[in-house]
Amino acid sequence: MLTLTENADAVVTTIVGREEASADAGLRIQTAEGQGPNGEARFAVHVVPSPEPADVVIDGVASRVFLEENAAEVLSDKVLDAGVDDEGAVSFTILPQPA
Repeated sequence: MLTLTENADAVVTTIVGREEASADAGLRIQTAEGQGPNGEARFAVHVVPSPEPADVVIDGVASRVFLEENAAEVLSDKVLDAGVDDEGAVSFTILPQPA
C-alpha cells in the first residue's frame, strides 16, 4: 500500500486545508492519459471533498489521500514524497518503498 513521507503528509494537509474545509476532504490521485518519458504511468492530483466509492483511502498522520483503483494498483509498493520550492510550487515524487 502507498505510504506517505512526513513531508508529503504536511504538504497534503496544507493543500487540502487551503482549498477544502470538509473534514472528509483529501488529495485524490488518479491515473492520467499517456505515459511518462520512460513509459511509466502518469498521475493527476486534485483536492476533493470526499473519496469516490471505489477509492482506496490512505490516512496519513494529518492528511487523507484517495487513490482511484488503477492508481492504487500501480502505487501499491511506492512512497509518496513532496516538496515545495522557494516560489511555493509543490511537487510530488513517487519513490520505491525501502526494502
